[in-house]
Amino acid sequence: MKLLITNIGHLVAAYDEAPGVLKGTAMAELSVLENAWLAVEDGRFADFGSMADWPGISDWRDLEVVDADGANVLPGYIDSHTHLVHAGTRESEFVDRIRGLSYADIAARGGGILNSARKLADADESQLFDEALHRAHKAMAAGTLGFEIKSGYGLSTEAELKMLRVIRRLSEALPVPVKATFLGAHAVPAEFTGNTSGYVDHVINTMLPQVADEGLADYIDVFCEQGYFSVHDTLRIIEAGAKCGLKAKVHMNQFTATGGVRACVEAGALTVDHLEELNDDDLAALKSGSTLPVALPGCSHFLRIPFTPGRRIIDAGLPLALATDYNPGSAPSWNMNLVVSLACTHMGLLPMEALAAATVNGAAALELGRETGAIVPGFAANFIVTEKVPSLEFLPYAFGENAIASVYINGRKL
Repeated sequence: MKLLITNIGHLVAAYDEAPGVLKGTAMAELSVLENAWLAVEDGRFADFGSMADWPGISDWRDLEVVDADGANVLPGYIDSHTHLVHAGTRESEFVDRIRGLSYADIAARGGGILNSARKLADADESQLFDEALHRAHKAMAAGTLGFEIKSGYGLSTEAELKMLRVIRRLSEALPVPVKATFLGAHAVPAEFTGNTSGYVDHVINTMLPQVADEGLADYIDVFCEQGYFSVHDTLRIIEAGAKCGLKAKVHMNQFTATGGVRACVEAGALTVDHLEELNDDDLAALKSGSTLPVALPGCSHFLRIPFTPGRRIIDAGLPLALATDYNPGSAPSWNMNLVVSLACTHMGLLPMEALAAATVNGAAALELGRETGAIVPGFAANFIVTEKVPSLEFLPYAFGENAIASVYINGRKL
C-alpha cells in the first residue's frame, strides 16, 4: 500500500536520519518543512520534500493521495510515563484536595496508591485489560502513538505480575509500541508498615526474579520520595534491576529534592521523571551524564504543586521529554495535547520545544528513537494530521480545542 500526502502546511520533525535526543537550543530548532509532501509505503515513511521540488508520481498503482490543503503533519506523541493499567477511579480524593487535604494527608488516611492497590487486588486480568485498552484507544485517537505503562498498583507479587501480564497483552493488541516498567516499589503495603527495607528485600528477592523469568518488563522504577523510598532503597533496586537487564526510569523529586538525581545519573538511569523540585546540584548532575529528565505537567496541574522548571533545564543545554503521568489519583488525563500546552503556559517552553519534548525526546525516553517519534524514511508511519489551523503555535495556544483531524498508524487512518 502506498500513501501520498500533498500540500502539507508544515511537516514537523522530518529528518533524513534519526535525530537522536534533542538538547538545549536544538529543541526550538525542531525541523519544520513548509508546503511539503510526504510519501508512505508498506506502513513506513518512504520520502518527503517540498512541493516546490515535487518530483511527480511515476507509479499510481495502489496509491492513495490525500490533499492536506495546508494542514500540518507531525509525528505521533510518545507518552513515556503512564499508569494506564488500574482499577477504578479516585475522584473522592480530588474533592478532598479541593477541601484542603494534601497528597500526604490523603495517603496517611489510606488513600492514594494504597487505595488503588486495594481496588486492583479485586480486579481480574480481563477487566483490567478491557479498561486499559479503552483508555489506550482514546489516547491514540488524540495522537498518542507510543506508550510506556507501569505496574505499581499491585504491591504484592501476585498483583504486580497480574498488572505486567495485562501490559504484555496490551503490547500484543495495540498497533503502536508499548514498553513495560516494573514499579513494585511504588509504595509500602500495609503488611510492611514500619519495615520499608524488608519490603525492598521482598521486591528484589521475590518479585523481581519472577518478573525477569517471565520477561514481563523492559524497565524498573522506584518512587524515590520522603515517606516512600529513600535514595539508598532506590539504588538497591536499580542495581538489582540492572542484574536482570532492566534499566531504571525513576520517580524523582516530586515533592522534595532528595539528592537522588545525582545518584540515579551515576547509576546510569535512563530517565528521572517528575523533577518538580530541582536544585543546582540536581541540574549539575544531569549535565554530567546521559540520564534524560522527563516532566509531567499534568500532575502538577492536578495536584496544584510546582511545575518542573523546564525552561531552566533546556537553558542549561539539557534535553527534556514530556509525558502525561496518566493515573487515577494525581493525573487522570491521557491527553498529550494538554500536556504540550501546560508545558508552554506553566514551564516556559516554546511551542516547538514542547513538540520536540513530546515526540523526538519522548521516543528517546523509551529507547525508541530509531523507529518512531520523528518522520524519518524507514520509521513506522505513525503520524498526526491537524485541522487547517493558523500556525503550529495554535496547537498549544488553543488548549481546549481538539485540532487533530486524523491519526495514521502504520500508514493507515485510525
